[in-house]
This record gives sequence, structure tokens and C-alpha cells, in this order.
Amino acid sequence: MIKIGDYNKLKVARKSDFGLFLQTQELAQDFGQDILLPKRFVTPEMEVGSEIEVFIAYDSEDRLVATLEKPFAKIEEFAVLEVHSVNQIGAFLSWGLSKDLFLPYSEFLWDVKPGEKVVVYIYLDKTERIAATMRVEKRLKKVVEKEEYQINQKVDLILIDRTQLGYKAIVNQKHLGMLYTNQVFQKLSYGQKFPGYIGKIREDGKIDLLLQAMGHHGAGEVGPKILELLKNNDGFYPLTDKTDPDEIYRLFGVSKKKFKIALGQLYKN
Repeated sequence: MIKIGDYNKLKVARKSDFGLFLQTQELAQDFGQDILLPKRFVTPEMEVGSEIEVFIAYDSEDRLVATLEKPFAKIEEFAVLEVHSVNQIGAFLSWGLSKDLFLPYSEFLWDVKPGEKVVVYIYLDKTERIAATMRVEKRLKKVVEKEEYQINQKVDLILIDRTQLGYKAIVNQKHLGMLYTNQVFQKLSYGQKFPGYIGKIREDGKIDLLLQAMGHHGAGEVGPKILELLKNNDGFYPLTDKTDPDEIYRLFGVSKKKFKIALGQLYKN
């Protein structure tokens, strides 16, 4: 079964002046199901019978086509994509392929503009066409089993919203998590991608996130930065217990608490 909007390994069925026609093993005798890999992607080692991994999408005439271009994301994934153009039916997003990704007007959360970056989920619509939606939160799992993550586990985050409590983020392309305002010591923005840590899996199955690992985890990386700062400033730099946390973060990229842990480790060493 061919997976539209995803990578497929297909065999070369035959050559033509237009490129190579590919087919799945299940349809080996059915040339009517062949999919074209355009000539511009064909290399000398591609022979009849050889297997090629290709991405299956639609061309400008809405025909299924194979490509060796690699999109920034595939179906059932979240991505941060730039708006290329907008018209009365929706927007078209740059996603690494020759044909832009369609974002229907009904899937807008606000009126987007060319050049703007938006967080989207990629899916197949009812007609099997590849499309995107800005309504990403409903595509995320809001409850997680406790054993699925470990406390202090490093995860990949994409920021999708800010609330009175803090920041909502996509966790590992799968779950919804929350970064609380009092745990954030840097400027964050919509669509920003960055690493984070699991702070807690609550009784209701929701995820609390952290920008830095708890306790001594990660503090070991700060010690060398402190020594380097001192070395570059003749052995002295005016940091005290009253130094603003924002200044600590600017210098070392960690919270004031983490800085103190690292400093304590240096004294101990």
C-alpha cells in the first residue's frame, strides 16, 4: 500500500523519456498503478528492478508523483513552516518540495501573511490530499502514561501558545505539555523549537515541563563556563547573591539556582 505524504520503498518497473515508473511489490503486474519519478531525479545506477526510497506527493496537476526531495515534515507530524502565499481559499506553505503545502482557510487560527512562520500538523484530507492545519492542539495527546516518560528526561519541544499559567508546547511530536511562567528565565516565542525536560507527570496524566533538568543534572556544563568567564576577566567578575536572574541566564543560559549548584561544585572540586 502506497503511503501518500510519506516515504516509500518502490521498485523500478520501467524506464521512459519522462523518468522512471515505480511500483510497489503488491502491484508488480499492474502498470496502471505506476508512479513517475521525474527524469531530473534519475541517476545512472537506477535500473529496472532496483528499489528506491522516495517521497510520494502530488505534482502541480494533482497527480501522484515520486520525488527525492526531502520535505521538512511528513503526514502525522508537526512542523514550523513559512507562509509562501495566501489567497481566498487558504495559504501555501514552503515545506521543502516543489509544490507548496496547502493550509485551508478553515484551518487558520488567525489571518496569516506571507513570510510568517506557523506551527502546523500535516494530514491527509477526505480526498487523500496532503494538507496542513494550525489547529494543532486537538491533534496532540493531552494525557500520558506515567511510564512513558522519566523525570528529568530530555525532550524536544515546539512552543504553540502562551496562557496565564505559562507556555504550551508540543512534546516529542506527540503530547501536550506546559512550561510554567515561574520556571522560565528566557524569552520564548511562538513556533520556537528547543530542548526541555520532563518535570512531572501529574495525577491527571498531564505533563509539566522544565527548561533545565532538576538538581545537579546539567549543572556540570556550567562550571567550565564560569571558569572561562573568570579567565577572560583577569580572575574577577561582579556576580553576587543579588545579581538579577536574567543576567545569570544571559551569561550562562541557566537559572540562578542552577548557577549556584555549579558554583558549589567548583568550590567542592
